[in-house]
Amino acid sequence: MAKSAGSVCDTADVPLPDPQDLLILLAVSKSGRFTSAADSLGLNHTTVSRRIAALEKSLGGHVLLRSTGGWELTDLGRRAVRAAEGVADAVAQLADDDGGALTGVVRMSATDGFSAYIAAPAFARLRAVNPGLSIEIVAATRRASQTRSGLDLEVVVGEPQVHRAEAVRLGAYVLGLYGATSYLEEHGRPASVDGVLAHSLVYFIDSMLQVDSLDAPRRLLPSMRDSLSSTNVFVHVEATRAGAGLGLLPCFMADRHADLVRLLPGDIAEKLDYWLVARPDSLRQPAVAVVVRALRQATAEYEPELLGRG
Repeated sequence: MAKSAGSVCDTADVPLPDPQDLLILLAVSKSGRFTSAADSLGLNHTTVSRRIAALEKSLGGHVLLRSTGGWELTDLGRRAVRAAEGVADAVAQLADDDGGALTGVVRMSATDGFSAYIAAPAFARLRAVNPGLSIEIVAATRRASQTRSGLDLEVVVGEPQVHRAEAVRLGAYVLGLYGATSYLEEHGRPASVDGVLAHSLVYFIDSMLQVDSLDAPRRLLPSMRDSLSSTNVFVHVEATRAGAGLGLLPCFMADRHADLVRLLPGDIAEKLDYWLVARPDSLRQPAVAVVVRALRQATAEYEPELLGRG
């Protein structure tokens, strides 16, 4: 039997809507405002707007129309909300009875910044509907392991060369050069790359750096002396804020601090990629598959900050 035109899942070639996007639409329908929906879901209104746009793309039409009182549902939106209510009911049943909820432990390795600002918030949201799920994060900046013993997933910087595993690009982030306002007032603000070379650098310990992609930015500034080095990027940020020198820092971490100034963004902006690595058998586990999906969505939502445009 042919399906009726305009149904939520109209044809086989139209991608299915993300259930989380349906739940976001349900929250917007209750308040008529993105900000109120964002507050109720623990998101920001930009994320809500982005997910509604993704839902409309997957459904092939508008689900909301702006009115004087806020946002109102279209006919397609009302059908989508009915589907969202079914999703919400199913989630509620899982909360009442763990029989169908995700359980177990998922262990992953990721860099310090990714772990703190992308993985941790994504996992908190995931556990809100899967309280039986436990997630362990090993914070480390290293190459992808060839054995992955004890790990379900790894998030690394730079495209990995792996065997008997799958690698998926999550997204990119930018390293920029930063100085503390107090440091720049005392030592002067460099106006060119040549001026930068007269300062000291805060970055990774060269002899202990295992990731080739993270060594590339140092080659942009070959004659800078190391002042304070660490294997931990949070130490880089705090050392730069304290005036130890100029720091090569991820923009999504440095831009959170009003006392850090980005220098020469047109000349010094190294784009690096995050990659996720896992064995095929791990990806077939429901809990791991859901964690991977949460990481991909969280990385996409955080893209402006990752690229220094937040």
